[in-house]
Amino acid sequence: MRRAVWIACLLVTAASTLRAADQIDSIYAEKETRPETNPDSRFWRGVPGVVAHENQTGDLVPGSGMEVRSRWSHNYLYFLFISTFQTLNLNRDPRTDVETNKLWQWDVAEAFIGSDFNNIRRYKEFEVSPQGEWVDLDINLNAPHHEDGWVWNSGFNVAARINRKTHTWYGFMRIPYSAIDSRPAAVNNSLRANFFLSEGAGQNHVGLAWEPTHRQTFHVPEAFGTILLSSDKQLH
Repeated sequence: MRRAVWIACLLVTAASTLRAADQIDSIYAEKETRPETNPDSRFWRGVPGVVAHENQTGDLVPGSGMEVRSRWSHNYLYFLFISTFQTLNLNRDPRTDVETNKLWQWDVAEAFIGSDFNNIRRYKEFEVSPQGEWVDLDINLNAPHHEDGWVWNSGFNVAARINRKTHTWYGFMRIPYSAIDSRPAAVNNSLRANFFLSEGAGQNHVGLAWEPTHRQTFHVPEAFGTILLSSDKQLH
């Protein structure tokens, strides 16, 4: 019951902070932060978010949900993922010192981000697991095997933690801005993006999308929303 109320509050709160259904405001941060997974921390408190609570076809998935918050600096783009879960599908032999190819076979939060509004089939993919595993990919959907892009290295950092009492896990990403965009980071820069959550295995598997793709794959750039780099005044 407590968890159901938490999810309902999460969706209402996040929905009330949106400028538009397909846009997330990334709030400017004067100071960088260490890996921070606490949504009530000084860095993340009050930052507006968006939510993913529908599957790829746009149907509501009861009992599951993910909130995404974002901040930016002149050096980095930051994300916090707050995800509820029913069951976790975890790698039994996790490694956090090196990236994990095909990490999407287990539970992950994913950010797909592109800066090219002309060639939307080129973008970057970033993943973090509840155990702090990670992988980053340079995606080119025109290539025969776009999954080979996992050998690319953005230099991003991640952190994660699981709260089993509340059935919630938290994921953090700090991505060098230069790995995403050829422009300097600045207020009013726009990026193309979508966010996803994979949870559970087999018949219990759930895939959530911020912007539903209406396909069996997450790789549908036509469905992306946008990230807008906003000023720190958004928090006041």
